[in-house]
Amino acid sequence: MDPRTRLPVVGMVGAGQLARMTHQAAVALGQSLRVLAVSPDDPAAMVSPDVVLGRPDDADALPRFLAGCDVVTFDHELVPMEPLASLAAAAAGGVPLRPAPHALAHAQDKMVMRDRLTALGVPCPPYRAVASVADVEAFGAEHGWPVVLKARSGGYDGRGVWMLDDLAEAERVVAETLAAGTSLMVEQKVRMRRELAALVARSPFGQGAAWPVVESVQENGICVEVIAPAPGLSQDRAEAAQSLALRVANELDVVGLLAVELFEVDGPGSGLLVNELAMRPHNSGHWTIEGSRTSQFEQHLRAVLDYPLGSTSLTAPVTVMANVLGGDPAPDMSMDERAHHLFARFPDVKVHLYGKGERPGRKIGHVTALGDEVEPTRRRAVTAAAWLSTAQWLSSDKWT
Repeated sequence: MDPRTRLPVVGMVGAGQLARMTHQAAVALGQSLRVLAVSPDDPAAMVSPDVVLGRPDDADALPRFLAGCDVVTFDHELVPMEPLASLAAAAAGGVPLRPAPHALAHAQDKMVMRDRLTALGVPCPPYRAVASVADVEAFGAEHGWPVVLKARSGGYDGRGVWMLDDLAEAERVVAETLAAGTSLMVEQKVRMRRELAALVARSPFGQGAAWPVVESVQENGICVEVIAPAPGLSQDRAEAAQSLALRVANELDVVGLLAVELFEVDGPGSGLLVNELAMRPHNSGHWTIEGSRTSQFEQHLRAVLDYPLGSTSLTAPVTVMANVLGGDPAPDMSMDERAHHLFARFPDVKVHLYGKGERPGRKIGHVTALGDEVEPTRRRAVTAAAWLSTAQWLSSDKWT
């Protein structure tokens, strides 16, 4: 092939919906994403022409996946890094991993993250490692009940998180989870006003870009809505959140996307506390596909390829993303028919379906609405997502 016409090959470990949407962004750049997929039914494996089947620790699949890749990135943090890093370093010319293992470690282990951020002076909730029930008992006595017990790695969408109201509950849950081999930590339950997210990108060259800070609405540990920009957030606090996220990206040497999930705390000690870090495209950034000049997925590709980063300016005063969750029970009406009715009622709402089977609470897609005011835009997005989940329209008295 003429080297002037060859485009770099980006490999992504993982083939979920984040990889699927990254592939869609890659197509516009003249590329197709190579994905390492566990199953040919994974969302990205169904649309990418360049799929290698295997797990992230598969000694047979990894060399095939790495062959010809110019750079490798990730759509989730649950990756055993040692085999991948060793093979990537040994590949012809070496294949850079972005983010690198030393950066990704802070998104893989919550204690590693908390220790590093605390050393940097970044505000976080009080926390402690847990080796026994006695550790939780002492923490609760010092910081008060209830407390939040977390698996140090592997948790997402409410999994691996337990709200413990008292010592009796702690004794039961901690004993069970430690016996199952889960490494644990405990944190103070923060009295917060709301959850925010600051999404930034950083390139190997060191260029950074930040999107407006958003509000993330959670139910049962799952993000159900994202409002961009966060309503009522002062300019000073928004700039502080963006600066904090850019600083963390630089200090941890993140390359690609970094999502910093934040608690906004009012009253004594008011301000921002870091909850979690994610070093990949993130649910809090799905709104950028329609709501920003450069989507998080295109930006992630630009960053890992060390291209100049794109504009993060808004395309509308308000953008609201609402996740489509599997209904309980799943509606009898097909998704095709649900989409038909939705488009007739809300022709301006954008729909993104992930090709995933429906089950209760599972993220199977999202919708995006753009507008001039927050509440009417939220209403359209939430109503549309609920319809796709349940095949029922929200009544006006259900909207709050």
